[in-house]
Amino acid sequence: MATRKAGFRGIGTENVKFAFRAMVAQKLRSFLTLLGIVAGVATVIAMVSFVSGFNGAVTDSFSAFGTTLVQFQKYEQRFGGGGPLPEDQKRRRDLTIEDAEALKRTATLAAAVSQERYLFGPAGASLTVKTPEGTEANGPTFVGTNPDYAPANNSYIQDGRFLVEADVAHASRACVLGPETATALFGRKDPIGRAVLVNGTAFHVVGLLEKKGSFLGGDADNILIIPISTFDDMFPQIKNGGGDTIHIATVPKDPKRMNEMMDQEVAILRARRGLRANQPNDFAIFTSEAQLKTFQQITGGIAGAMILIAAIALLVGGVGVMNIMLVSVTERTREIGVRKALGATRRDIAMQFLVEAISLTGVGGAIGIAVGLGIAMLVRLVFEFPAAAPLWSIVLGFGVSTTVGLVFGLWPALKAAKQDPIEALRYE
Repeated sequence: MATRKAGFRGIGTENVKFAFRAMVAQKLRSFLTLLGIVAGVATVIAMVSFVSGFNGAVTDSFSAFGTTLVQFQKYEQRFGGGGPLPEDQKRRRDLTIEDAEALKRTATLAAAVSQERYLFGPAGASLTVKTPEGTEANGPTFVGTNPDYAPANNSYIQDGRFLVEADVAHASRACVLGPETATALFGRKDPIGRAVLVNGTAFHVVGLLEKKGSFLGGDADNILIIPISTFDDMFPQIKNGGGDTIHIATVPKDPKRMNEMMDQEVAILRARRGLRANQPNDFAIFTSEAQLKTFQQITGGIAGAMILIAAIALLVGGVGVMNIMLVSVTERTREIGVRKALGATRRDIAMQFLVEAISLTGVGGAIGIAVGLGIAMLVRLVFEFPAAAPLWSIVLGFGVSTTVGLVFGLWPALKAAKQDPIEALRYE
């Protein structure tokens, strides 16, 4: 038995050597045959790298901003943000500070309820934030809110303090800066206690947020936060329906009970707004979990389309392999006859050509893996995109390429094995 196994290993090694000799002897033909395999495998590796990197970055971003966040607002979220708002959404009543206060009082499962108003549109574009010396910030996100903003949005103070209830009650001119905004205004100087002019109105900096990074195209570190009461004094048109209405962000006391908290809060808002049981919600609900699933579905669809393209390339490559192996069988008919005359069985002949096909596509797969990893690395270096190929994708790429060789090399191998040795020896 051991001798037989050793014989099989010897035959396998010889077949691999024959395969590589054939590739070297026909370099151009082998290269052209491999192009489809290389393109397909490279596409799979690069696409998996991009999708895995993107999903990882998005998941990390959602984790940084809180995975249990539940937010209520008037309008449904629109990816891309273009086009007019649907009429049914325009007819919705605004969410109010009173709604947020009702949730704060009666939503027993909520740990924090943040009232948030943002300055978007023309008013946001015309906003100026600068120091008395004239140093200007680069378009920070401008937010009016209450003390619950920090826990609701998973934000932490690295220096100073956050807003307190007294700031909201007295519409104080206190503000909290994101690290990027602070750097733009004050460089490396400590911003705490310094003055900032917002459209000419002086505010004093009471706190500096910890760095959070970017999130879905927005920079969370370029932000300026003031009390919501002060915001409404400065921009009453936003409160009175001249822009996006209040956002209410909430987080549960127990992360495991997030869905229970959301159901409780929805019931409270529906009761306040007089909605009957058969009427739909007249407000939008966003959760980090739902948005994460939406992004994963989008990337999954893109990945599916790219994998279909890769499959077509592999199919074309497989047909090329079958064609070249059939040509090889025809060219080596006399060789087949000689081998059979010397005692080679049909199985030996079939195995020889099958190993050649698998070796050919295996080399193509290895080159495709290298090309795909190279593309992912180039994109990572040039665009700072977190492309990362997991080990399973490399194994899958090589496995698929060798499987293509096995499937498309089977018919040529069987054709070679069926050659009549006498007719093969007569072939010229």
